[in-house]
Amino acid sequence: MKKRALLSVSDKNGILEFAKELESLGYELLSTGGTMKHLADNGVAVTAVDAVTGFPEIMEGRVKTLNPMIHGGLLAKQDNPSHILQMEEHGIQPIDVVCVNLYPFKETISKPDVTNDDAIENIDIGGPAMLRASAKNHAYVTVIVDATDYDQVLTEIKADGKTTLETRRRLAAKVFRHTAAYDALIAGFLTDLTGEEFPEQVTYTYELKQPLRYGENPHQKAAFYSRPLGSDFSIAYAKQLHGKELSYNNIQDANAAIQIIKEFDKAAAVAVKHMNPCGVGTGKTIFEAFNKAYEADSTSIFGGIIALNREVDAATAEKLSGIFLEIIIAPAFTEEAVEILTKKKNIRLMTISFDQNKKDKWNTVSVEGGLLMQEPDAYGFADADIRVATDRQPTEAEWEAMKLGWAVVKHVKSNAIVVTDDNMTLGVGAGQMNRVGAANIALTQAGERAKGAALASDAFFPMDDTVEAAAKAGITAIIQPGGSVKDEDSIKKANEYGITMVFTGVRHFKH
Repeated sequence: MKKRALLSVSDKNGILEFAKELESLGYELLSTGGTMKHLADNGVAVTAVDAVTGFPEIMEGRVKTLNPMIHGGLLAKQDNPSHILQMEEHGIQPIDVVCVNLYPFKETISKPDVTNDDAIENIDIGGPAMLRASAKNHAYVTVIVDATDYDQVLTEIKADGKTTLETRRRLAAKVFRHTAAYDALIAGFLTDLTGEEFPEQVTYTYELKQPLRYGENPHQKAAFYSRPLGSDFSIAYAKQLHGKELSYNNIQDANAAIQIIKEFDKAAAVAVKHMNPCGVGTGKTIFEAFNKAYEADSTSIFGGIIALNREVDAATAEKLSGIFLEIIIAPAFTEEAVEILTKKKNIRLMTISFDQNKKDKWNTVSVEGGLLMQEPDAYGFADADIRVATDRQPTEAEWEAMKLGWAVVKHVKSNAIVVTDDNMTLGVGAGQMNRVGAANIALTQAGERAKGAALASDAFFPMDDTVEAAAKAGITAIIQPGGSVKDEDSIKKANEYGITMVFTGVRHFKH
């Protein structure tokens, strides 16, 4: 009995050459729709599936392969006497090779003008059914979902008349990954339509972007995956123009820098080390903004990651090139800037889209045995219930300084304190076990620059000791959430020193 192969693909890349090779090896080829026409038009002998099923395609092609004549051939145990007897009784022939890929659901829903009807019509039913049946029965069936596997399959068939069990099992695993990812996208799309926030089950799918040399440390294996249809304003969708491959820690730091730069509309520059900002500057130009970020902490910026929200020009590139940096991220680089910066062999130059219209709905964090989900902390100054809690009102410069501090402090590991003037950070206290400890770090770093500056806190003051420390350093304005049972103590202390203090009503813990 002739061996049979069923070919039905939406991605025609390589299918003609694959079909011709199978034909030359004596396979009878079965096919449907566009694939059948493509093969026949190019001189390949092909049998229509409806000739095998004895039943025409119906319902605009929704039903064509869902038939025992097909699925019996896919699922039969070819060395089981009972199965062989039933196949003979019903005139079913085994199918040995299946090459199927699915309706382009992801590509369809990625279109900005996609309708629900279009999305639904691009949910493949027969394809996944054939793939899953073939993958389940991989002891007997070679199933291919990826054109990159054509050559190995042909090589093995030419050598031994069939593929190895090892190859069939590897291909079956790929199929189930593929159909699981496909179903995850469909489930996510339909769940979003219903508006259900926390369904009883949630399934995400990710695509391999690149293997990494190692993880946080050299003894840890790692890889980088991107989320299909995720936010373009992310490191996962950045384009690398120059430099060596990103590391695990580079990616973490770059993500942190991108999240901070999203806070600013005016020209801004962010320097990050170990996922905390070490310097943030704003200005009328990107050159001015970067100079401020550099001046904020010219020591810690060494080996840092820089994000800028304007095109990098030659003057800014010259300044950047004088510092050892790991990554520079920007919406674009001028030709002159690229020429200047690419003289440094290892520095990574990355561009990303600064379009914030497409955002990820949820942040996810893995914990051992589980997953945490939450909305991104997109709460901004304009959303806050701002209240001046003290006697003195802020000056215009103090308002600007507090706005900058509050934008930055939510991206600093808690407990967090940030000291700022109206266009740059002056001191950052991150990840301390008590708030006054974080304040002391930030104030010490700011030094004399703390005089007349603002202090931002990610959470309320449980005692008045932070206000006391701020006052002694020369701070004149404080912004914090408020809400402590001892708020009045902090207000009293601020009034005592003539400090203006603003309550936002919202905390920004970052663990």
